[in-house]
Amino acid sequence: MTRSAPLSRRTALKLAGAATLPLVHIRTAGAAGKLAVGFWDHWVPQGNEVMRSQVKAWADKNKVDVSLDFIASSGNKLLVTIAAEEQAATGHDILQFPTWEVQNHSGKLEPIDDVVGRLEAKYGKLDPYFEYLGKADGHWRAVPTSSGTQYKGPAARIDLFKQHCGIDLQAMYPAKPVHTPESDNWTYDTFLKAAEQCAKIGKPFGIGLGTTTDSVDTAGSICAAFGVQFVDAKGKITVNSDNTRHLLEYMKKLVPFLPKNVYSFDDATDNRMLIADQSALIYNPPSAWAVAVRDAPKVAEQCWHFSPTPLGPAGRFVPMLVFAWGVWSFSRNKSAAKDLLEFLMQRENVQARCSVVYGFDIPPFDSMLDFDIWNTAGPPVGTVYNYPLRPFHQATRWITAMPAPPQIAVQIYNQALPCNMIAKVTQGGQTPDQAIAWATSELESYVG
Repeated sequence: MTRSAPLSRRTALKLAGAATLPLVHIRTAGAAGKLAVGFWDHWVPQGNEVMRSQVKAWADKNKVDVSLDFIASSGNKLLVTIAAEEQAATGHDILQFPTWEVQNHSGKLEPIDDVVGRLEAKYGKLDPYFEYLGKADGHWRAVPTSSGTQYKGPAARIDLFKQHCGIDLQAMYPAKPVHTPESDNWTYDTFLKAAEQCAKIGKPFGIGLGTTTDSVDTAGSICAAFGVQFVDAKGKITVNSDNTRHLLEYMKKLVPFLPKNVYSFDDATDNRMLIADQSALIYNPPSAWAVAVRDAPKVAEQCWHFSPTPLGPAGRFVPMLVFAWGVWSFSRNKSAAKDLLEFLMQRENVQARCSVVYGFDIPPFDSMLDFDIWNTAGPPVGTVYNYPLRPFHQATRWITAMPAPPQIAVQIYNQALPCNMIAKVTQGGQTPDQAIAWATSELESYVG
């Protein structure tokens, strides 16, 4: 169901400004009739309002009756909706798919090469990273979208890190395109010491080991930094390694400094902790900070975002959650569905949505990474400058389960295998070798 929220006068004025930006698009096909659309329910509420206004502008122009729902990711509502609609072969014409879900449901998704081809001709070639997630059987099965696509690097408290950890976050990652010596010292050893100091003052790092996407993304990036690979690109199981043992030994040291409910985290737990002044660091895009600007301004003015995660033995790997828009093969109005998606991915519309959500949304096209919002958003001004990953960050964007073949990777991801393997050691009392043996057995069932 569509979720509406009361808007302040200030927010309403911002939305009005965003909604009146030019909505430029050249129609590629005739559209008419009815269209049912299911989009992700944005963590920054005003993001839904601008999306709604853009869809309405397209619908009015094309005389299409559009029903628009915003579906929450919390409680796995979006995943449940996707699975139920595929099984029933009915529901929305367009649905939003996170991370591996395009691969998980590619057999029932309409090829959409024509739309992606026109967008690439206009805005540049998409990185193979997006092809890895969005293409199946040689065809694009969904359009990578900016809406909801996010990095999940650290969002930390300037004051607490400076006072209790001896780390100046703004000096480490200033709001300008430079590589600093301080960033070279942002390692997992430094991270462990800071976690200990913040736990001592009752502000533990809000990092979870649950089974929802935030936990899986974070755990996967830590695994990658230690050189852990579950399955290689050829489908060979590779989890049994010294790298995995080192990772598990590290997590035995880290987890005692994390919240006691670390194993039951959902995708909103860390947001609530930061807003309530209960955590010094979370892994999150700017959504929690954006809510804090409204509800906890003293907290918000002390937040600093920087996508580069700590440096591990194998490098820096930044968790990234990618969303894509797909059209079901059983859609009753494929022409209109494709036309709407192409319209929404025009630069002017992407920028309007990105600006109103404080730069949360990351465009899949590099030619769109020059929006002003990342320079101007605050307080403090500059807080999201280092949120989009930039070359001088010397980091790699990462999705848990890479580089496994997609049909295997989607199972690793959806079963939260990294989190569960770590929990076997840190909660279940198993040795690293026992946890690795369990993970190997699980992977054998995925590989077949």
